Amino acid sequence: MAQTVNVNFKLDYEIKKKMENACAAMGLSLSTAFTLFARKVGNERRIPFEISADPFDSPKHIEMLEKRIADLKASKNVHEHELIEDL
Repeated sequence: MAQTVNVNFKLDYEIKKKMENACAAMGLSLSTAFTLFARKVGNERRIPFEISADPFDSPKHIEMLEKRIADLKASKNVHEHELIEDL
């Protein structure tokens, strides 16, 4: 049998509980789920799911939204969006 090692890391409590519940529904322990993940990453040399940044949450976009909200509240610089067609 292969030598095993302990791996320690911090995880948000709610995320851990959700993962425990999902794993239990599949008949897996957290340890088995993390081992499956580690094997997949090691064998395929990639994260086995898509990871991307949501451009909606970019600082530049948030800043633009905050400015538009402030303008709306001040009732200035209000105009229809270019995608809204005239009726």
